[in-house]
Amino acid sequence: MRHFVDAAEPIESMQRTAAGLTLWTEGTTIDGKRKSVRSLHVGKTGKGAITLQWAFVLLLPFHGKVFSEQEHGSHGAKGPLGTVEFPVSCTAGAQESFTRGVALLHSFTYEESEEAFRDAAARDPRCAMAHWGLAMTEYHQLWEPYPGPEELQRGSAEIQKARELKRGTPREKDYVEALGVFYDGWKQRSHAARAMAYRDAMHGVQERNPKDQEAAIFYALALVATAAPEDKTYGNQRKAAAILEPVFAAYPGHPGVAHYLIHAYDNPVLAPQGVGAARAYSKIAPGLPHALHMPSHIFIRLGLWEDSISSNIAAVAAAQKHGDQGEEFHALDYLTYAYLQLGRNAEAEKIKEHLPAPSNVKPSFAFKINYATAAIRARCALEQQHWAEAESLAADPGVEPQVAAISHWAAALGAAHTGNLQAARREREAVRRLSGELKDKGDAYWAEQVAIQGEEAGGWVAFAEHRTYDALRLLRMAADHEDAAEKHPVTPGTVRPARELLGDLLMEMHQPKEALVAYQKVLAVAPGRRNAVGGAAEAARMAGMSSKLREIRGISPANGSIESVPLASTGLPEGR
Repeated sequence: MRHFVDAAEPIESMQRTAAGLTLWTEGTTIDGKRKSVRSLHVGKTGKGAITLQWAFVLLLPFHGKVFSEQEHGSHGAKGPLGTVEFPVSCTAGAQESFTRGVALLHSFTYEESEEAFRDAAARDPRCAMAHWGLAMTEYHQLWEPYPGPEELQRGSAEIQKARELKRGTPREKDYVEALGVFYDGWKQRSHAARAMAYRDAMHGVQERNPKDQEAAIFYALALVATAAPEDKTYGNQRKAAAILEPVFAAYPGHPGVAHYLIHAYDNPVLAPQGVGAARAYSKIAPGLPHALHMPSHIFIRLGLWEDSISSNIAAVAAAQKHGDQGEEFHALDYLTYAYLQLGRNAEAEKIKEHLPAPSNVKPSFAFKINYATAAIRARCALEQQHWAEAESLAADPGVEPQVAAISHWAAALGAAHTGNLQAARREREAVRRLSGELKDKGDAYWAEQVAIQGEEAGGWVAFAEHRTYDALRLLRMAADHEDAAEKHPVTPGTVRPARELLGDLLMEMHQPKEALVAYQKVLAVAPGRRNAVGGAAEAARMAGMSSKLREIRGISPANGSIESVPLASTGLPEGR
């Protein structure tokens, strides 16, 4: 049970609470002015428990008396971070910084988490777990690019420091050795092999420490991180959710639990189960960009466009405040996608025209920035069927192959629709070449995703060349291949789903019944997609199947038009 102790209570009443870290908080008024909050928040009981907020820290030793008071450094992040309990055998000051680092780590706020762990190491040079934390900040389990040589060298060095200290409990050594499995022999083993080895090692940590919720939480994250994109049973995600849901019930303020539940449920089948975690997470850590953005992964899946817009507007503002351009661009892509689904095209165009200029970008953030930039440009052109604009798109120099492919693919579709066959063929070949480049690098997932774009481009080029059989064959192949694998979390959704493009092609070929089937399959996994809704309505009218309009969410049964209201009235729970 979390205790809230009023500041007016005598010290004796505070002694009845368990030992832990108590934070005297400050807040801000709605106009941004600072004000003191005259209360003490005591987090979950036990050494290492922390309800993380900011300002004046009062540390309670085991006997419950306040023995020190100091202003705590901001480490860049201000505001609540959630409630985390991770006791370690370090000094009280190091414990404070360590627990803060873990809370930031759970919200993927890696730079500020690193600062907190460094502070823990400075406060207690013998704190082995501070070095474990520093090694964890180098391993971004769900983000690309995966750790490169520099990150792996730094992580390996921190693990070695943790091992050399030879201090700590068996449980702490378990954590160090489990992470060591990821870093050991990194020059000889692939990322995938090391990630799965770490997952299995964390399973062992969880089994040996059944009362340690952090072991369960980190194991669940490792399960999600190693889920196979082609596994449509979502076995790892279901297993992770089964671990996390009881922890969520017991620790509803824990940032990692809500965060990783969203990732576990981020797919068409399980998304409805993620609404509670989605609505909770932004309240647990309301000042962190990633915590504000992550709920939109569930909202997008369910066609809750207004919720997604609100989530990402807040995330963009927080990212700008933190100077986190990776998260800013990522949220802008999700925001653009949601605006386009509501027909708020002017707002989407405004984002495209006013993308911030990247500055001092770390390599680990470059992919999100590059992907979002290319995707936003392509979305605005293709969702609105501005074919000439799509044809003019070009890849920025130096971007990743899968990012360059977005621009070449969009240009191929645009040129095929404007009749510029020479350009369409050139761009199609560029996409195919990039898929081969990714395959040669051993990046099977992105090689396949770009190959699908090549099939789509090839299909529309074939149609422009009056080879209708080949056009249908290629678009159907692309749709089946795309359906076979899950989308990457970097994107709210493919710029234009392959099966939606197939529906468009079938409409061009005057096959509305078949087109309606294609659009309905899109809407089954991406409810409320505006082009699929509009395509389905038009196909139903052309096929004389107006009764089908009632089955298509987002279409007014009265006149078959796309409804302008947001698709948020789903009856889904509001969450905790």
